[in-house]
Amino acid sequence: MTHYLITGGAGFIGSNLVHALVDRGFRVTVLDNMSTGRLANLDGVRSRIKLIEGSINDLGLLKEILKDVDVVLHQAALPSVPKSLERPLDTHHENMTGTLTLFEGCRLAGVKRVVYASSSSAYGDHDAQVKVESLEGRPKSPYAVQKFGTELYARVYHELFQVETVGLRYFNVFGPRQDPQSQYAAVVPAFVTKMLAGESPTIYGTGEQSRDFTYIDNVIEANLKASSAPDVGGQVFNVGCGSSTSLLGLITYLNQSLGKSITPSFDPPRQGDVLHSLAGIDKAREHLGYEPSITVQEGLLKTIEWYRLNDKTGTS
Repeated sequence: MTHYLITGGAGFIGSNLVHALVDRGFRVTVLDNMSTGRLANLDGVRSRIKLIEGSINDLGLLKEILKDVDVVLHQAALPSVPKSLERPLDTHHENMTGTLTLFEGCRLAGVKRVVYASSSSAYGDHDAQVKVESLEGRPKSPYAVQKFGTELYARVYHELFQVETVGLRYFNVFGPRQDPQSQYAAVVPAFVTKMLAGESPTIYGTGEQSRDFTYIDNVIEANLKASSAPDVGGQVFNVGCGSSTSLLGLITYLNQSLGKSITPSFDPPRQGDVLHSLAGIDKAREHLGYEPSITVQEGLLKTIEWYRLNDKTGTS
């Protein structure tokens, strides 16, 4: 039985991976420092996993817990562009130094494969309409620099130390267990919970900016595929749906789904935000066998229902 270590396993993406892997019968260890993760995200699987509270920056701890791990799914991060603008040193320590420490721990322990979360923010405001992996990285924020930098470390660790690192550039992931309460909350949980409460969501900018919103089940599938696909070490793959939705379009669809007619409020654009983000997923299709199975509209309906059942906050 494959033994997975999931870093950040009490967070949004990490906890969804934990539930999916446990349901499939895999052995799972979770490492989380609980800075942004929540134990409630692991309700229902706590008795079937090993949970370790600790930091990916603790090399001694990593060497100990990685001894019999087959695959690492690295999700631990401080994942926020605005937060990285306010706290660049803190986010660098968690996102870049922490990932380098994890790679080193995997090298020392002989872990064969590390699938790590990267970000579409690495592309920045590239002119290309569709973002493909061969494009030059143009980070616009400390967070984007940190994610892009870990990709460079990952490639080096594969080339020099034969650690099979596989990067997944996530495009605007959303779904159950995503925290809508933080001041840095992602757009989908922020919009959904506001509109469920009958309140007006805030758009930073004109609302014409667009994103490739990607439901969490597609991300889970990409991680599973990347865990076992042959001959992909040292590479990076986009994980999205290959479709684009503007923020105004998102508001329109949510109003239709909720039976409401709420209009957004508008604030000035935020530093570090990109205007348009659309994933080219041909490389992931070819090399990972990845195919998004849940559309944006289907994912939004599932997400709305989850927040309705969880006090609209995701905290219960």
